[in-house]
Amino acid sequence: MKMRSYILILLTSLLLVACGGVQPSKTLSGLQRENFVAEIDGKMTDLYVLNNANGVEVCFTNHGARIVSVMVPDRDGILRDVVLGFDSIAGYVNMATDFGATVGRYANRIDHGRISLDGEVYQLPCNNYGHCLHGGPNGFQTQVFDVESVTDTTIVMTYLAADGEEGFPGNVMCRVAYTLTHDNAIDIQYSATTDKTTIVNLANHAYFNLDGDASKSNADYLFYINASGYTPVDSTLMTTGDILAVEGTPMDFRTPTAVGARIDDATEQLRYGMGYDHNWVLDTQGDMSQVAARLTSPATGIVLEVYTDQPGLQVYSGNFLNGTVIGKGNVPCNYRSAMVLETQKFPNSPNYPHWPSPVLRAGETYRAACVYKFSVEE
Repeated sequence: MKMRSYILILLTSLLLVACGGVQPSKTLSGLQRENFVAEIDGKMTDLYVLNNANGVEVCFTNHGARIVSVMVPDRDGILRDVVLGFDSIAGYVNMATDFGATVGRYANRIDHGRISLDGEVYQLPCNNYGHCLHGGPNGFQTQVFDVESVTDTTIVMTYLAADGEEGFPGNVMCRVAYTLTHDNAIDIQYSATTDKTTIVNLANHAYFNLDGDASKSNADYLFYINASGYTPVDSTLMTTGDILAVEGTPMDFRTPTAVGARIDDATEQLRYGMGYDHNWVLDTQGDMSQVAARLTSPATGIVLEVYTDQPGLQVYSGNFLNGTVIGKGNVPCNYRSAMVLETQKFPNSPNYPHWPSPVLRAGETYRAACVYKFSVEE
């Protein structure tokens, strides 16, 4: 049904273009708006473009409240698209990826999809190694958000998740505000309210390739994480409830180190994740003025800094990309070609009372912030 609606809207758009009724507009990243106009489950999707005075362009779609493209300058002033994605809404509908999406209602994994709130046990759908990942197969990343407002530099999107959706309790109103700042940062502000005790943990799932080429490996990227601890996982990538020191392990990025320097070390944790797919316990203590992580491409000089008020950073090094997904510009998304840096509560926090709580009750407001800031290193 979703694809039928998409095809109908697309054919209508193409007919209008042929008749001169609608003129296609192309973004700096090569996207055409008409390829993102569709009706999905009775709601319309579209492409939205933000620009700042520096010539930086960020494109969004309200399907999953997601980032589609980010055009930033390299050390030679050449604009490069530094996130993975698709050229049309069909790519997001047909491919089971979280490229650029707002993931929720609970980002990351929940053990066997079970939570207990106020004495009641809830069973969530299990869609990853027997666990609930990113809110289940029909999480926020698959939903069409409502666009509340949009300007040259800001877009605000909302979504009402119904009580019982994907097994989660409570009607939750979620709000995501993206702002492209004058210093080339994407400032993301999340908020949510509920009418019943529930859990909320929202994160952005952009896949960053700072070379602007999804066919290239991230192995040479220099990576820094402001964290002295991480949460180990078992063979199903579920956290154990422990926090271990990064000292003396391949998890220690307190000194900038190439992503690929130790990624294939024969350690249990790296074998489980086929590389990095772990949560780091940030030392920033919620201080947005401190850099939580920094990623640098030696080839282009593009630098990405991450700031957040959240306690954790999930790092995924694209270990399950294999070139079968064809992204923007007909370029394959190859093995370990991108880095995902999700700021969030720790995985499975609902089942570990000693970790930061994701519980949201009626009358409270969930808030979280993440900033992705771009610059150039000469």
